[in-house]
Order: sequence, then C-alpha cells, then structure tokens
Amino acid sequence: MKGIIMSCCVFFTALSAYAQFTVSKDSSFKDSFYLLSPVEVRAVRAGADAPFARTNIGRPELVKLNLGQDIPYLLDQTPGVVVNSDAGNGIGYTGIRIRGTDATRINITLNGIPYNDAESQGSFFVDLPDISSSAGSVQVQRGVGTSSNGAGAFGASINFSTNEVNKQAFAELNNSYGSFNSWKNTIRIGTGLHHGFTSEFRLSNISSDGYIDRASSRLRSFYFTTAWISEKNAIRLNLFSGHEKTYQAWYGISQSDLDAGNRRVNYAGTERAGQPYENETDNYTQSHAQMFYNHRFNSNWNFNTAFFLTKGKGYYEQYKADQEYASYGLANPIIGQDTIYQSDFVRQLWLENYYYGNIFALQYASGPNQASIGGSVTRYDGNHYGKLVWASRVLNGKPRWYDLDALKTDATIYVKEQRKIGKRLSYYLDLQYRHVNYEINGFRYNPGLLVNNQYNFFNPKMGITYIHQGWKAFASYAIANKEPNRDDFEANQNQQPRAEKLQDLEISIGKTGSRYNWAITGYYMKYKDQLVLTGKINDVGAYTRENIPVSFRQGIELEGGYKFNHWLNASANIAVSANKVKNFTEYIDDYDNGGQKSHFYSRTDIAYSPAVVSAAKINFIPVRPVELSLQSKYVSDQYLDNTSNEQRRLDAFFVQDLSGSYSFRCKKIKEAVLILKLNNIWSRDYEPNGYTYSYYYAGVTTTENYYFPMAGRNLLIALNLKF
Repeated sequence: MKGIIMSCCVFFTALSAYAQFTVSKDSSFKDSFYLLSPVEVRAVRAGADAPFARTNIGRPELVKLNLGQDIPYLLDQTPGVVVNSDAGNGIGYTGIRIRGTDATRINITLNGIPYNDAESQGSFFVDLPDISSSAGSVQVQRGVGTSSNGAGAFGASINFSTNEVNKQAFAELNNSYGSFNSWKNTIRIGTGLHHGFTSEFRLSNISSDGYIDRASSRLRSFYFTTAWISEKNAIRLNLFSGHEKTYQAWYGISQSDLDAGNRRVNYAGTERAGQPYENETDNYTQSHAQMFYNHRFNSNWNFNTAFFLTKGKGYYEQYKADQEYASYGLANPIIGQDTIYQSDFVRQLWLENYYYGNIFALQYASGPNQASIGGSVTRYDGNHYGKLVWASRVLNGKPRWYDLDALKTDATIYVKEQRKIGKRLSYYLDLQYRHVNYEINGFRYNPGLLVNNQYNFFNPKMGITYIHQGWKAFASYAIANKEPNRDDFEANQNQQPRAEKLQDLEISIGKTGSRYNWAITGYYMKYKDQLVLTGKINDVGAYTRENIPVSFRQGIELEGGYKFNHWLNASANIAVSANKVKNFTEYIDDYDNGGQKSHFYSRTDIAYSPAVVSAAKINFIPVRPVELSLQSKYVSDQYLDNTSNEQRRLDAFFVQDLSGSYSFRCKKIKEAVLILKLNNIWSRDYEPNGYTYSYYYAGVTTTENYYFPMAGRNLLIALNLKF
C-alpha cells in the first residue's frame, strides 16, 4: 500500500504540471513514427489506430538520452519498464523487463529484421554499442502486440528503425564523459539525398571502468548505410558491426557484503590466488548485413523484402582453480613417478554462429483501411566449443574439450487487416502461423543428449478501436506461443519442456486534447505451461526451468500529460499489477540426506514482477535554448523466486535523475548542444536485480541472496556538434 501511495503521488504531481507528453503517448500529430517510417518497418509496427498499448520514441528524444548508457536505460521512462546493469552504471551488460516480462520473452527487430538470439531468445544490446545513435525511432509494444518476425513476442516488443532518410547533408561529432571514467565518442556523417542516392556512416567508441570493481567495458561499433530511392523503387544496404570486451560482473554480491556496505566488490577472477585474474572477460563481435528492396506499385500497394546475415563470434575467459583433468576429457599427466590429477586452468567458452534469412511484406492502404501479408524465413547455425589456453601444471590433450552444433529454422507468415466500420469504429484482425525446427547436437555437460523438436504455432490477434473527437478506446485479444530456450532442453530425454502459451486481453480508453492527453489500459495475461525456475536439478546437476500449469498477470497502466504553458511540461505513468503463480512446487537441495526436498504453494507472486512501477518527467524551459528535466522512477518490492518468501526479496526503490541542455550556434557549426545529466541525485542505494539459492544443512534452511547494486550519484556531460 505504501508503494502504491508513493507512486500515485509521483504520477499526479507530474500530471498537474505537464506541458507535452514526451515519450509515451501519441499527440495531435497522429502517429508520425508510423507515417514516416520506412515501409519495411511498418509491417511489424502498430499503427495509430491499432488496438495495442505502445510507446513511440523519436530521434530528438533519443539524442537527449543517449550519453553512452545502453538501450534499456533510454527506455526507462516507458510504462512498466524496469532496467538493471551488471556494472552498475548502465554501460556494458544491461537488462530490461516490461510488465515483469524478461528479455527472452521480448521480441526485438531492427528494421523489421529479427534480432533476438535464436537459442537463448534474449537480446544483448552490448553487442551493438551505440546503435541508438543510428536509430530514427523506436516503438515499444506492451503485451502480445502485433505479429512480428523472429522469436515470439511473449509480453512485449521493441522495434528499431535506422532506415529513415536524411535529405540534407550533415556531420555530427558527439562526445560525452562522466563518472567511473566513462567515455562516449561518436562521429556521424551523411551525404543527404542527391539524385536519389544517399549514404550515412557512424563510428562509435564507448568505454567505462564501471561502478562495480573491475567491471570495465570497452565497446566499439560502426554503422554504414547507402540507398538509391526513386519514385517507385528503393534499394538499401546496411552494414554495421559491434565489438565488446567487458570484465565479467555477472556474479552479483552476497547479502553479507551488501549489509557490510561492500557494494562494489566483484567475485569474478578471484579463483586465482592473490590478485584477481586480469583477463576474466567477455569478448564478442557481432556483424550485420541487411539488403532491402521496396517497390511501390501505385498509391495503394507496396512490396518490400530484405535479406540479412548476422555473424557472431566470441568467448568468455575464466580462471578455474583445482580442476580435474578428467572433467575436461584429458588423461592425467605423469611427471616422473607422480600422476597429476588436478591443475589450475584458463579456459575459453566459445560461440560462433550465423543467422540469416529473408523477410517480406505486401501492404495495401486505402485511406484508413490497411492490409498486409508478410513473414520471414530464417536459419541459425550455431557452434559451441571450449578451449583450454593455459594450465598451472601440464596442458595436454585435445584443443577443444567440447564441440557442439545447433541448428534452428524459423518460418513465419501473417495476414493483417484493419478496416473502418462507419466513421468511428475500426476492427483489426491479425493471423500468424509460425513453424520452428530446432536441432541440438549435445550439451557441454551432456554431449550425448540430442534434441530434434518441431513446433507449429497459430497466433491470432483481433481487436476493435473507437476514435472520435480526441477520444480513443480499444479492446483486443491475442494468443502467443513460444518454444523453450536452449538450456531448457538439457533435462531428461523423456521429460523435455513443453512450449509456452499466452492469452492476452487488453482494454484501453484515453483522450487527447490541445494541451493534454491521458490513457488507462487494463490487461489480463494468462499463461499455460510458463517455464520458470523451481530449484529442481536436471540430469547433469544444473538448475532447470519447468513448465508450470497456470500463472497470470493482470494490471492497470495509467499514462498522462498536460501542457501547462510554453515553459513547463511533464509526463507520468504508473503500472499497478498482480502477477501470480498457481500450484507451485519449490525444490531445495538437501545436504543432510542428499537429493532435494519439495514445498508446495497454492498461490505466490511471479519472480521479478513488482506490483507497482511508475515514472514521471517534468520539463522546465526558462528560456528557449535551455531545458531542464527531472526524471523520477519508483519500483516496488520484487521477489527473487516464485515462493513469495520475504527473505528472498529485492527492496523497493525510488530514484531521481536531473538533466539539462543548452543549445547554441556559432560560425561553421549549425548547432551545438551541451547536455548534463546527474543520475541518482539523492545517491540512493538500490538493487533492481539479483538471484537466490537455498539449501538444507544441519536441519536448517539456509538462503543465500545475491544482488546487483546500482551506482550512487554519478554524472555524465556531453557536447554534441552538428555541422
């Protein structure tokens, strides 16, 4: 109750002073993100009249937010969003949840091309550093949303567009520096549009020492696009790549260290005696090639297709102490008359993959009536292998101690129609069929386990929208299905995981006026066979996710804005939800007797699903070149597992950031913008993410919690120059 009251105060305080709803609602300009976005993006985005909850973020807002932090932090003000960072300052590995939905259930597309990792189904934005500098717009859909390409949207979608056309030539130099020795340097140039040809190029470098000890990031990327555009045809080539080297910080910190105030400790690399191993790092390069062709037959019909190739290659390196040679399939070396059974090793766990395919869409539009047929065919070839690169005793044997392949084919086709019914009503119908074939030729700890599964999913979506004199209301019903992740299959051959199913009912009403807008959205998301961690151990001793029969999320999202006058504006949102698991069984390791003990719960909270998430932003413009902004974020308590145990909990937090910008011009510079951002201005200690582990020992249940602390007060300052 205290959290709800605090969030309501945040919401209504901001609402009373609002001038322009900046990131979460469409205003009187209809939906310029949809109308102006490239045709290949429209096929997977929700239009202005579609019956889905969504947030559109344009390039001007992205530029203000983009000071080097990763994409999740740029979306932090979006309704229902909770973000986290391994390094504690938003640079390096970051995470995002929307309505409690984790990244493996959020569908991500780049220009309509699927981005989610085909095996884990997660999205690792660290592999594309500074892609936001090339983005023209972003759309976040909450709930199942409209049909997309790639891994099933199982709670949210994020669609990026980088293919907007800049008609005028430009050159940009964007630099920022901040706490923890954080740097961002970006060069971006474009030719403009001349005789139908246009090209752009970006080069970026981001580095940070991180808030957590040794949690450094060294990130580099480039982006190149060139296009030829005529009245009826367009051809575009995108080439972009990112390289990341981050010191591992994914272990979190223990409850005892957190209580003692040791918030910046890092356990990575500490298996080596003395100083931590200096190269306990994650190293990965991801490169993309995208080729688009668009054809406009006439004013009503458009066709687009794209071919793409994504190549990834990299490893993470670990120092492992007192390891047995036999655990790596190696013979025990003999020195003289002594047999060596153990050694310290440095090992690398490699992943090399190719992800390629085609997307297509044929689109029809006549006034408010729209229809499209589209889909995608993709193929993933992944190779997992391990290398031993050093040993403290003797390094012998084969160069790879495991070498495993995985293949995944994904084919999708959808048909969408939105049609007016009279002057105020329109209906929406979206039918999608998706076929997935997944082959896994063994796992690191179970190389003999072979998986060859096929899935056939039918995902219908339908809804109705009412629009009249600024009022908008909609109701929609959607079904989504999702295959398990790679790790879920490493169980007993006869107990393979089942696919998950989601039914999503959404109802919304809102109004837009000349100086205000607001909306209320209610939703009910019912899961069948949702995969969650239960504590149960699989055949190789690893903790595995299990299907649970029934779970659900239900909630209300309020968004609103008010234009008070020309120098003061604000935006706010609040999401209040109940997220429950029915008939849940927990398994706990029994160190006294061996095996595991189980506990049954009839109704508990879904892990990492806060009951209240709210955000507010107040903008103050004392004089036109100067803009000040106060951003607030509140997240209520979260549980680390599905037992609702108060001893396994992330505490609620409330943080505020303050930013300011000053624009000016001088000779040879079209525009210069100085941006200052003070994060966590009250230096609150908070942890938005963590994990837990419990066991029985000496007749007592022991729980060990680990947390990912965020930085206290920290500063970023940027100077952006446009020539």
